Amino acid sequence: MERAYRVAVVDDESESLASISRALKKVGYEVMSFEDGEVALQNLEVLKDTDLVVTDLKMPRVDGLDLLKAVRNVNQEAGFLIVTGHGTVESAVEAMKMGADDYILKPLDLFELRDRVYHILERRRPQNELRVLRRHLDRRYGMENIIGRSPVVEGLLNQIAVVAPTRSTVLLLGESGTGKDLVAQTIHQCSSRKERNYLPLNCAALNPTLLESELFGHERGSFTGATDRRIGKLELADQGTLFLDEVGEIPLDMQVKLLRFLETREIMRVGGGTPLKLDVRLIAATNCDLPAAVEQGKFRKDLYYRLKVVTLKMPPLRERVEDIPLLVSAFVKAFSQEHRKNVRAVNAEAMAVFTRYSWPGNVRELRNLIENLVVFSRGEEITLADLPSELQDSQRDFTGTESPALFDELSMAAVEKQAILQALEKTGGNRLKAAQILGIGLRTLQKKLKDYGMTER
Repeated sequence: MERAYRVAVVDDESESLASISRALKKVGYEVMSFEDGEVALQNLEVLKDTDLVVTDLKMPRVDGLDLLKAVRNVNQEAGFLIVTGHGTVESAVEAMKMGADDYILKPLDLFELRDRVYHILERRRPQNELRVLRRHLDRRYGMENIIGRSPVVEGLLNQIAVVAPTRSTVLLLGESGTGKDLVAQTIHQCSSRKERNYLPLNCAALNPTLLESELFGHERGSFTGATDRRIGKLELADQGTLFLDEVGEIPLDMQVKLLRFLETREIMRVGGGTPLKLDVRLIAATNCDLPAAVEQGKFRKDLYYRLKVVTLKMPPLRERVEDIPLLVSAFVKAFSQEHRKNVRAVNAEAMAVFTRYSWPGNVRELRNLIENLVVFSRGEEITLADLPSELQDSQRDFTGTESPALFDELSMAAVEKQAILQALEKTGGNRLKAAQILGIGLRTLQKKLKDYGMTER
């Protein structure tokens, strides 16, 4: 996996800014340059995902100390290197007391600068590791990535970042539609196997004979209809990853053969006589209760323990309600582009219904619904009237009334305020970009900020 650390350089002297940036880019760092502390603060959202900040100490309006305080509020793991003159060493020492890692004196020796940067990053390697892995994950998947900022999603992403580089077998547990296939693909893409095959296989979609052939392959003439040799998924996934979805549906006799592979890392094609040694990482997933299946004799206990070396639990959507506005926004944008529609947003009334609905089909159900709404939409905004009857009915159940007033003014305002807060956080306080994310005009956003007493943001 690439390990391009992200470094922010902040300096109000253009020549110094350019020379520091060039020096760090030459040795492979990903460099972002900001022309002064005020500009850097306007991009605080970016600095939340920065591994190191190299900043001049004395700058107009926002100096290095102010920047240090602001970044530390949103990013405790980032390293800090202060650039200062001989006359301000005391201030640099004060910055060290506030959490800066080191300081370096002007005029700069660029070789020494690179050495200081390297040592700060090495000291902070454990803290930076998860962020680098997460960044790699985000670049690979974009909208299709695991969207959300709820505590349960953050915890899952951190687990993925730790597990992905290892060779461990992984068992994914969770309800249908929670994204187990996406997590499996993400683990593969963040591993050293990412250049090799990633092959999914739904174990519930095939009868036992076909499943065995799909997994292990077969030789010509091994059974009726086997007119040619077939290479199985395990063999095709050699050096890569095989994802077994609905692993709880595998018949008992097939479970024995899968267990043998996990123990020996060898397979034999159906009708074959020569064992094949393979290096395959196995990721399995199920929405059934495997311990209960073990107790009932429907699933082998030894195979269960072989599969659950690492177990990740996928949270249902009802346990991460705060992620729904983010998911809706991402899906609306994606499907509007895909289907060449001009839908820009879901209004607050419809969003209130989304956040109250139980989503038994989880993210998949939400995603499919948004695609349907986008396809049939005739305007720029999805409204309450566009929603299907089952969502309307669920809202009437919630309110206990058949009144068309499906929610009160306070709840709608709370949802809208939450969406605005998330958009501002995502853009680092940039109101224009936040308005674009929300699908409203800048003036509309400014009015809502005033109405909600958020004008200081």
